[in-house]
Amino acid sequence: MSLIKDPKPKTKDLLCAILLAAGQSKRMGRLKPLLPFGEKTILESCTDSFTQAGVNSIVVVLGHQADTIKERLGHLPVQFVLNPDSESEMGESIACGIRALPAESEATFITPADYPALPPSVIVDLAERWLRAEAKLLMPEYASRGGHPVLIDLCFREELLNLDPGRGLRGFFEEHREQLQRIPVQSPFVARDLDTWDDYRALHEEIFGTAPPEET
Repeated sequence: MSLIKDPKPKTKDLLCAILLAAGQSKRMGRLKPLLPFGEKTILESCTDSFTQAGVNSIVVVLGHQADTIKERLGHLPVQFVLNPDSESEMGESIACGIRALPAESEATFITPADYPALPPSVIVDLAERWLRAEAKLLMPEYASRGGHPVLIDLCFREELLNLDPGRGLRGFFEEHREQLQRIPVQSPFVARDLDTWDDYRALHEEIFGTAPPEET
């Protein structure tokens, strides 16, 4: 059952999500989407957060070792798309994701695919605010620190297809700061990405009470 209580039933199904997983995980030193997170992988956990929140159209942008990821996680209810340049800036992956969305989409979540502890309730909260037309740009924050996922109305589609390579989403939000609604949330995990092995180990221990396997 979807967790999103929709005051506008016609538009709920037009909310989508783009998960960015094209990078080379250089700082982590291992293929981040396939690292274990409890009994699942990081990418599975990220995907589950959105499906549990009632978001049914999910695009995952792959790049580095895309075939390996698809082979392992081909069962996921997502559409995989390829960014052929895994060394490109994140804006190129966002553009790949935007181009893959259904034509009727009205808004999309965007997040790097390394927030595996993201609570579905945060996604639900942002979605309901968009459905109530409170704002066209929404970002969760914890302790005044902005986090993910962001929710962007697709009236900004053309801008998302042409983000400044050096500034990316950060530059986009700076340009539209007056339209951005930052939503305080109770979960610190909206601001806990996994750049390094130490980040990963600390989060795994916090969530599951045990360290992740050292060899993956």
